[in-house]
Formats: sequence, C-alpha cells, structure tokens
Amino acid sequence: MVDASDTAAAQTQQSQDQAQPAQELSEEESRSPIRDRPPIASERALSLLNCGEVDLLGRMPYSSNATFLVDIAHTGLEAQAIYKPVRGERPLWDFPSGLAHREAGAFCMASALGWDVVPPTLVREDLPFGEGSLQLFMPAHFEEHYFTLVQQQRFHAELHQICALDFVINNTDRKSGHCLLGTDGSIWAIDNGLSFHAQFKLRTVIWDFAGEPLPESLTQSLDKMLSDGLPEVLCARLTSFERDATLARVQALLTAGRFPDGNGDHRWPWPLI
Repeated sequence: MVDASDTAAAQTQQSQDQAQPAQELSEEESRSPIRDRPPIASERALSLLNCGEVDLLGRMPYSSNATFLVDIAHTGLEAQAIYKPVRGERPLWDFPSGLAHREAGAFCMASALGWDVVPPTLVREDLPFGEGSLQLFMPAHFEEHYFTLVQQQRFHAELHQICALDFVINNTDRKSGHCLLGTDGSIWAIDNGLSFHAQFKLRTVIWDFAGEPLPESLTQSLDKMLSDGLPEVLCARLTSFERDATLARVQALLTAGRFPDGNGDHRWPWPLI
C-alpha cells in the first residue's frame, strides 16, 4: 500500500523537477495557493464539503500527521479545505486511531452548543487518499494566535467558548497557534483531533480564565446539552465510555460553575505555539 505522505512527496518532487527556475516564474505562478474569500454560512459550507469536487493542492508544512490543502467546488461555490486522511495518521501510544472522526466530532459538539468557533468539518471516504476529515479552510491573520488574542478584551467571549469546549471534549492539544483570527474577524479553533478520550487528558494554553465564573450564556448552552443529550452523529463516533465521560465533563463544569483551574497543576501542550 502506498503511504499518503510518500505519494505527496513524490508529487512534490515531480512538480519541482518540472518547474521553471525561480527567477522565471511569473507573479501569478509564485503566488501563495492560499486564497481569501467571503464568509460562507455553515450549512452551505457543509453541503460544499459533503458534495464538492476535491482537487489536491499540496501538503501543509509543520504537521505531524499528513495534512493537505485542497480546492473544493460545488454548484458554483468554490473554497479551500484542510484534508486529513486516516491513512496518514501517525500512531499514538495513548490515543486510538481515527482522529479524523474526532475532528468532525469537535465541530458537531460546538455546533450543538451553539458556539460558532470550530470551522465546518465532516468525514468523507471518496477523497484522494481515502477516508479523512475535511475542514473548511479559514483565511486568517496567521501572525495572530491565542497569546496575542487574549490580550484583547473584544475576543474574550469567543475564547471563553473555546476554553469551555476544550474541557468538554477533553482536548489534549490546544496550542496557541490553534486559535486563529479569521479575516472575517472571528476566532476559529482548529486541530481538534486529539479529543474525546475517556481518560482525562486536557492539555491547553487557555488558563487565563481559570477559576472565573462561567458566563450565563455558556451555562445555558451546557445545561441544554445535558437535557437534550449528545447529538446522534457524535454518539456514533464515540465509544460508550467516551460518551459517558463527555457528559460527565459537562456536568462537572456546570456543577463547578467556573472555568477549570487545574487545581494548581495546569496542563500545557508542547510546543506552546
């Protein structure tokens, strides 16, 4: 079986072999493949991700698992997405495989809570390297990250949601660079695959709100989640232990009525950015 990363490397080498010398490239050819775009409503984005024709552009740098930028188009709508094939995942000793489904699960949970902080994400099988997650790519000001955003009060409402969400989904890898300031002015939480483990494994950089009371709007959303139960789509992605643990974390957060404080033992990811 051909590994996704090996295939991508071969394609990259082939492209380099066929490329003209750098000084002969036109401005158009040397431009970044990342494109800005107007905001896309969540339901329309999900339709695009689910039905769109996917064109592989290349591998994203600095990713521990195989991660690709793709173009996607459907019924006149065009955008870009991040594709993470299951076969390109690096095995982890303390986490089950199938991180793509957990990426989609994080969006499902955020959406059910009414918190628009995770880009639309789903899992498809008919993709260039097989089954994987597709997440709508969010054009962003990439020089910004959590440590710069938290200094600005206007972003605290969204960061509160991400903080609470990470506790509920048991996010094990919330780095500063996983909080993006979109060109649409919104904060987006990306790279959510290491989530929903049945054992408590929270690791995050978001400790600035530790011990502060939960805003009433978050409390209402979490209380409604307990009343309604987990979304069926999410339940199908998790084991019974993971479902029970998720609901237990929701209840624990509501009972405390405050953002988690780590009991003085803050859990940090590495690297921080």
